[in-house]
Amino acid sequence: MSTHSSLRKRKLTGGKKRVHRTKKKYEAAGYPAETVLGEPKRKSTDGLGGNIKIKVLTESFASVTDKRTGQTQKVEIVSVIRNGANVDYNRRGVITKGAEIDTSLGHAKVTSRPGADGVINAVLIAGKEKQ
Repeated sequence: MSTHSSLRKRKLTGGKKRVHRTKKKYEAAGYPAETVLGEPKRKSTDGLGGNIKIKVLTESFASVTDKRTGQTQKVEIVSVIRNGANVDYNRRGVITKGAEIDTSLGHAKVTSRPGADGVINAVLIAGKEKQ
C-alpha cells in the first residue's frame, strides 16, 4: 500500500519529499454514504474487480432478526438511538454498522454496513413487551 501520508515529513537531510507518482484507482477513497432516515434512496458505485457496490443514502425500513425465535421481519425504523462510531453521527442520526435503532419491534443493533451492502440488517437487543 503506497499512500502520500509520509510526504508531510522531511528527509533525514532536511529536504522535502516529492510525489513520485499519482494515486492508483484502488488507493483513492470515496465519499462515505452517511445513511440517514427518509424515503428509500440508493446509489451504485464501481468496486474492485468489476463489482458494483450499492450504497444506502436514505432508508426507512430494516430487516430485524429476533434471535430467540429466529424470525426476521421488515420493520419501520422509528429513530436512531445512538451511534458509537462517531459523536457527530450520533447527533445527526447517521446509521452505520453498530448503530442502535428504535423499531416497531424494539431496540435493535445494525449488523450490516449500509454504505457498502445496500441494505440495513439488524438484531433485536430489547423487544417491546406485548400488552
